[in-house]
Amino acid sequence: MIDLSTSYLGLPLKTPIVASASPLSHYPDVIQRLEDAGVSAVVMYSLFEEQIIRTSLEMDYLLSHGSESFAEALNYLPDHGKYSVGPERYIEQIHELKRKVGIPVIGSLNGVSPGGWIHYARLIEEAGADALELNIYAIPTDPNSTGTDLEQSYVDLVRNVRAEIKIPLSVKLSPYFSSLPNLAWRLMEAGAQGLVIFNRFYQPDFDLENLTVAPNLQLSTSKEMRLPLRWVALLYGRVPVDLALTSGVHTAQDVLKAMMAGAKVTMMASALLKGNPEEHVRGMITDLRAWMTEREYESITQMQGSMAQRSTAEPAAYERSNYMKVLNSYKDVGPTIPDVTLQAGMLYPVD
Repeated sequence: MIDLSTSYLGLPLKTPIVASASPLSHYPDVIQRLEDAGVSAVVMYSLFEEQIIRTSLEMDYLLSHGSESFAEALNYLPDHGKYSVGPERYIEQIHELKRKVGIPVIGSLNGVSPGGWIHYARLIEEAGADALELNIYAIPTDPNSTGTDLEQSYVDLVRNVRAEIKIPLSVKLSPYFSSLPNLAWRLMEAGAQGLVIFNRFYQPDFDLENLTVAPNLQLSTSKEMRLPLRWVALLYGRVPVDLALTSGVHTAQDVLKAMMAGAKVTMMASALLKGNPEEHVRGMITDLRAWMTEREYESITQMQGSMAQRSTAEPAAYERSNYMKVLNSYKDVGPTIPDVTLQAGMLYPVD
């Protein structure tokens, strides 16, 4: 019997497939069907720091009996759109999910600044969340802000949130750090028990008709998985935290690669937002079992980390020497160009 079970943040899970933060978490009935299909946990849609601040400002505004002190400030805060919810409704949604599903429910806080808003971590815990994912999303634009300052602010934020809660805490990171292993270690020391690799930023587009900056959501593809796959394989065994791989997880093959790199779970959203999500998950589970049976794997845990850098016979495949091998591996550069091979960034004719 194939054993697909794993664990993440100390939570026993029946499969390594987790529904990451997406609008689907607004619909408990959908999450119920995903649970039946084989999803082992769900990450709630993020509660943004800005939404909490907006709620606080609105309350102060109403209590100030007509004072205009906060009216302009409210306009500066972004509108997070159709799927945004206020803090109170967010807590209610956790309660509702916990009533309807048996899988772990992971809350998600999205913010970067130290402040009173972090006490919502405790409210999320009190609402019944099994763990909390801290989604750190900041784009530094101040030339006077150094990388050291930014990283320290992240570490301090994790430490402050950790002080508020007892449930497991993970941090969702971007790949844009000069020394990711060092930051990962410091976050672990600050209290993070897991790292989610990586946050997929949504880049703005320009609307040339209206001359505005326009949101333009592009769902991921499996090709986007290579970057998080590499870093999971590099971090595995070096930083003692649970690793979750996200961005580009669409197929059973993607899940298998993530497990072999060293991930405890894979998190997916884009694949679930296309078509019938529960049927997609059932197909993935079937493909996982078939692949493992054919190759005589008995369990997911048996393969976890088997192709991480520390486990492979060719650790250089993850580092600089692989750059030249990748270039050399590509030969078809077009039907009208003579056969060439790429080597160290240069073109060399092939005899």
